[in-house]
Amino acid sequence: MTKVIHTEKAPAAIGPYVQAVDLGNLVLTSGQIPVNPQTGEIPAEITQQARQSLENVKAIIEQAGLSVADIVKTTVFVKDLNDFAAVNAEYKAFFHENNHPSFPTRSCVEVARLPKDVGLEIEAIAVRK
Repeated sequence: MTKVIHTEKAPAAIGPYVQAVDLGNLVLTSGQIPVNPQTGEIPAEITQQARQSLENVKAIIEQAGLSVADIVKTTVFVKDLNDFAAVNAEYKAFFHENNHPSFPTRSCVEVARLPKDVGLEIEAIAVRK
């Protein structure tokens, strides 16, 4: 049975979708842009945007009763692949700080445009063990 996941600790959906679905053993998040859910602000710097998007993913995963350590796959959409090194450094720090046993698998692709003209968007898949 599919359960819809929603938390006020991540931005509300800005379209006809949900923050995540829980399929029992898998939780799949929608792409999270770097909107601070409390203020609605978007950080200017790409590293801050990466951190905010990851914090939004974390809030959703935790609402489903899982942790960052349960994330097995992410997809990172960036507007400028020249930001890859900066995003990668923030990504690495985030997973270390959240005690991930290694790192999730990941795809990173450059896209022409993202909602609200942000610099990146991140989605995740977590596994309930």
